[in-house]
Amino acid sequence: MNDAEEVKSRLDIVEVVGQYLSLQKAGRTFKAPCPFHAEKTPSFIVSPDRQSWHCFGACGTGGDVISFVMRREGIEFPEALKMLAERAGVRLKERRPASPEQEKARERLYAANEAAAAWFTKLLNDGAGRSAKAYVEKRGIDEATAQAFALGYAPDEWQAAEEYLTGLGFSQRELLSAGLLVSGERGSHDRFRGRLMFPVWDTRGRIVGFGARAMSDAATPKYLNTAQTPLFDKGGILYAYDRAKDAIQQEGCAVVVEGYMDVIAAHQYGFRNVVAQMGTALTERQVRLLKRVSAEIVLGLDADQAGTQAMIRGHDVVMEAQGAGEPAVPVVNWRGLVTYQESASVELKVAVLPEGKDPDDFIREDADAWRTLIDSAKPVLDYRLDAAAQAHDLANPRGRSDLAREFLPLLSAVADPVVRAHYLQRLSRLAQVSEEELARMLGRPQRRLRGGLDGNQPAQRSSIRANSTEEFVLALLLQHPALREHGLAAPEDVFWDAQAAQLFKLWKDLETEIRVKEEAPPELEEYLARLYNRRLPVSDVREAAEALEDCIRKLNDRRLRAEKEATATQIADLQDEVGVSAILGSVQQEILVRDTEIGRELHKNRREDSQERVETRVNGN
Repeated sequence: MNDAEEVKSRLDIVEVVGQYLSLQKAGRTFKAPCPFHAEKTPSFIVSPDRQSWHCFGACGTGGDVISFVMRREGIEFPEALKMLAERAGVRLKERRPASPEQEKARERLYAANEAAAAWFTKLLNDGAGRSAKAYVEKRGIDEATAQAFALGYAPDEWQAAEEYLTGLGFSQRELLSAGLLVSGERGSHDRFRGRLMFPVWDTRGRIVGFGARAMSDAATPKYLNTAQTPLFDKGGILYAYDRAKDAIQQEGCAVVVEGYMDVIAAHQYGFRNVVAQMGTALTERQVRLLKRVSAEIVLGLDADQAGTQAMIRGHDVVMEAQGAGEPAVPVVNWRGLVTYQESASVELKVAVLPEGKDPDDFIREDADAWRTLIDSAKPVLDYRLDAAAQAHDLANPRGRSDLAREFLPLLSAVADPVVRAHYLQRLSRLAQVSEEELARMLGRPQRRLRGGLDGNQPAQRSSIRANSTEEFVLALLLQHPALREHGLAAPEDVFWDAQAAQLFKLWKDLETEIRVKEEAPPELEEYLARLYNRRLPVSDVREAAEALEDCIRKLNDRRLRAEKEATATQIADLQDEVGVSAILGSVQQEILVRDTEIGRELHKNRREDSQERVETRVNGN
């Protein structure tokens, strides 16, 4: 039994949740208004039998006692585990500190990056970097700014950096680990060649990697970053954050742009609260990093970016094609931004630049106009509603329907009833549908509204016993890499255990099972080891795939049964009410319809399962 399981075994979820909510007994369960969204009829159910909670209203999520505290307190898994461990009297195992040898190895990587940056800067200012120097001057970067950002030049040679740095005493292995070299068929060679170099610092001001721009517009890729290394993790780094954070705190606003040059131009002209995401999309960790120092974040989008959503992708995970072997990076989509804004109390806004302009050009032409643009940035929901209204033909009923189906999934993440009512009113005018009907649509299961738009809500799941079906699924995925395609198709909401949900998300985000082992957080190490060591009753990939599909079906049936129990409780509550109104009767009717749908889906799953078992027996004979 690991730490998380020990903590959950000593706590009663009803007691823990009861510290936050006023729970009412409802048969074998307890109910309360959901703490994560505004509602009149309680849809938040706590099951002492399962030691789980679930919201059957707008949230549509659930979890165990750890995931409840994570969401209610707005903290991550390790912090929630520590808080509950203190309550349960469980002493958590201490994380293994890095050994002196490991610390020394990391310091060597920092030193290698520092030495490389100094050498690149020297080359920029002598004859070797003449073309890069001319480009810097052409872009209007003055000497003081170039020095402040330590701009440099990597010569267009295959092993110039390797020869220089090994001459300083760094080993080839260290340079490969730092991401300064890459290994090819003919051995190692410099990763950066013939490029303008931008050192990238971490939050403590240490160089952890580089961004590099090709000097030829025909070269691909145009921009190249350091690959994933022990120091460089582009999903958690913001360019210039180390020098922008003080200004962000002072001004109460962080501005996020796409390019290195955009940041440098902004700082040169006095806008020191500007940072850039690494790569082509904003990640949740980057948003979380900014939230530490500011309650307002403005996303500065180019006009063409606003159409393609280059900074914020409309799907959960994106693989950047900037070099072989780079891992997938979880990114924030529009729904994720709205959800994060609600849960983290941070104001997220969007500022769209004029057509054909990027921040670099715009700031140089008119610094006051840039200030006005940022000051007039729209809240995320305003921007998305306006953009959706322009994208659809509102003179056509189908266009108005598409508008509602595109926007309602974003609005479902809003907990504030006043804010929600405001946008329902605006959407009602645009879609020519009553606010009451839109509210009813908003309360239905989210899968009916998504219309192809991916969600990005935090995974909240409920508790189950050890050695469960969830663990069996994860063991199959980890021990059989060939099942990855099958696993990626599995919905995250079938995982109710907080550890299982966290590990499944990690498995989805990383491209190989080896990376899961390497990058799993310390609190999951014991759990992960147990899954890898678990003996599985399958002899080949075909059997493993069949077992996986069967288990996922069972987990989905469990979810459906939980929904059926919850609707039964709601129906009983309504029947007990005195003087049920016509409106309440319509709500009851909607619950009954939903209950029937759940039953049909369960029956369908059982029929398909029985049919497969018959076919298996026939084929086996």
